[in-house]
Amino acid sequence: MRDDLSLRMLTGLAVGTIAGVTAHAVAGESPALEAFVADVTAPLGQIFLRLLFMLVLPLVVSSLALGVAGLGDVRQLGRIGLKTLAYTVVVSTIAVLIGVGLVNALRPGAGLAPELRERLLARTSSAALAGVAAEQSAGIDFVVKLVPSNVFRALADGDVLAVMVFALVLGIGLTLTPTPAARSFERALEGLYDVVMRLLGLVIRLAPAGVACLLFTTTARLGYEILWQLGAYVAVVLLALSIQQFVVYSISVGWLGGMSPLKFFRGIRAAMLTAFSTASSNATLPTALLVAEEELGLPSHVSRFVLTIGSTANQNGTALFEGVTVLFLAQFYGVELSFAQQVAVAFICILGGIGTAGVPAGSIPVVAMILGTVGVPPEGIGMILGVDRLLDMCRTTLNVTGDLAAAVVVARGEPMLPRGAAAPAD
Repeated sequence: MRDDLSLRMLTGLAVGTIAGVTAHAVAGESPALEAFVADVTAPLGQIFLRLLFMLVLPLVVSSLALGVAGLGDVRQLGRIGLKTLAYTVVVSTIAVLIGVGLVNALRPGAGLAPELRERLLARTSSAALAGVAAEQSAGIDFVVKLVPSNVFRALADGDVLAVMVFALVLGIGLTLTPTPAARSFERALEGLYDVVMRLLGLVIRLAPAGVACLLFTTTARLGYEILWQLGAYVAVVLLALSIQQFVVYSISVGWLGGMSPLKFFRGIRAAMLTAFSTASSNATLPTALLVAEEELGLPSHVSRFVLTIGSTANQNGTALFEGVTVLFLAQFYGVELSFAQQVAVAFICILGGIGTAGVPAGSIPVVAMILGTVGVPPEGIGMILGVDRLLDMCRTTLNVTGDLAAAVVVARGEPMLPRGAAAPAD
């Protein structure tokens, strides 16, 4: 089913692009073509985007709170949990900085002719920009406004950063409250998460039609020129993922973990192949646990803790992808992001790496959310969805590799325990 959906999404990309380029070449800016775009393909694309936006906030609240609550084992495993958390934050930050740095250096979205960009922005639906944070605070104001005074107002206003901070605090509260009522509330959040993920799966099934409509709308108005930017975007994402995979992880495994990078990559081949083929960190978890214990020889109590938490809370590839995508689309639409805005994007991406679901296309709602937050037209996500399957497979491979690298680093200095024995108290 997943492969069939990927094929249909690629088909939607091809059909929308070819039809749009052909329509642009034949009809140019004729009133009939513009009427068809304005009354048919653009509204259908907007409906698809609105379905994604509808699920964003409940997904963020439930997944991020549950991801933090899963670190409740920190109190039981002491230094193991703290080492895992510290490593995750540092490496996720490095991943986002690599992606953001490459986009700023190579500027893959900046080649569009100014007149075409102005025409595209002039025709961008105002509804697509509804809910955009109009005021970007800087300095101490930015820090203060991260904490919502009224979480319901933050939800209603679409203040995503404030909602994320609330979800983090909620997760911490769940971690620190060992009562039956708190566990019941945690199960309710798990139910909300399951329902939202099921609805997201249904919406993603509409992606082929949504992609075709969004791509037809854009290419019918601009022609084939956007394809160069799309190719450059894919190249930058793959370059950033490769640097994180083979440079950053090699250094962390060799320097912090005391293991030969060659031995590490040879030992995790099965997990990497599983991750690449399934595009799901969660689906790869059993294979990752197996290679961690049998191929890498890690203590089972360490690998089980780190890999189970990491399948949701250590999504380096996802965080990197989200940062690259948002900045690429900002360049494509000519939206200049200030340093403070780029810091905000990086912050959201790091948090998104903790809260994003470890399933195929789980990062797409987060990308859509960030686009609205920084004032980038969400229609551009149609281009990304068309090539997302390949990028999803690659970033999932990076996510799983990062989980295993974290297990190697955290396991250094930890004792091997007999099978079935409990972890030592700290």
